[in-house]
Amino acid sequence: MTASDRQSHWQTVYLTKGEQQVSWSQADPQPSLRLIESVAPGRDASIVDVGSGASRLVDALLARGFHDVTLLDLSEAALANARERIGAAADAVHWIVGDATVWQPQQTFDIWHDRAAFHFLVEEPDRAAYLDRLHRGVKAGGHAVIGTFALDGPEKCSGLPVQRYDPATLSKTIGPAFELIADEAHRHVTPWGATQSFQFSVLRRK
Repeated sequence: MTASDRQSHWQTVYLTKGEQQVSWSQADPQPSLRLIESVAPGRDASIVDVGSGASRLVDALLARGFHDVTLLDLSEAALANARERIGAAADAVHWIVGDATVWQPQQTFDIWHDRAAFHFLVEEPDRAAYLDRLHRGVKAGGHAVIGTFALDGPEKCSGLPVQRYDPATLSKTIGPAFELIADEAHRHVTPWGATQSFQFSVLRRK
C-alpha cells in the first residue's frame, strides 16, 4: 500500500464513520496516558502522537497540563474532528497532516507515542521508513510508547492486514538504538463490546 493509498483509506474512514463506529475508539485513553506520564520528564515534555486519528489522548494530555503536544495523522478529517472537539484548546496543539513513513520531523521529541499505527506497516520498506523517522525524532534519553496488536490479536483492522508483535519482536524490529524498559498486555473493548488483544511497549532511546 502506498502512502497515497493509506491516506485515501483513512480519510474515507473518518469522513464516513463516527467515533462509536470504529473499533479503536476509547473514551479513556489507557494505558497510553499512564505510560506517557510514567516516562515524561515534566509537564513541558515534548510529545508527538503518531497516527493520532481523532483520539481523545490529546484531550487528556492537555487536561493534565502537558502543553507541547504534536498530533500527526494522514487523515485531515481525523485531525479536524479532534480539533473541533477540543475547541479553543486546539490553538495549543501542533497539527500535522502527514504519513509517518514520509514525514520529516523538524524537531526531536521527549516522547513518541503510537497506538496502533505501526502495526499497519506490513511491508519492510514502509517499516524501515517509519523507523528512520522514529530514530531521528526521539531525543537521546527520550522514550517511545508503542501499542500494537499482540500475537493473539486481530489479523486485520479496518479491512487492512496488520503485523502482530510481542514486546521482544517489537524491540528487535525497532533495533538496538532503543532499549525495552517496560511492557504491558492490554485488552481493548470496542464500542460494540468485542475484545482485542494489544501489547504496549515502552522503549528508551540510548
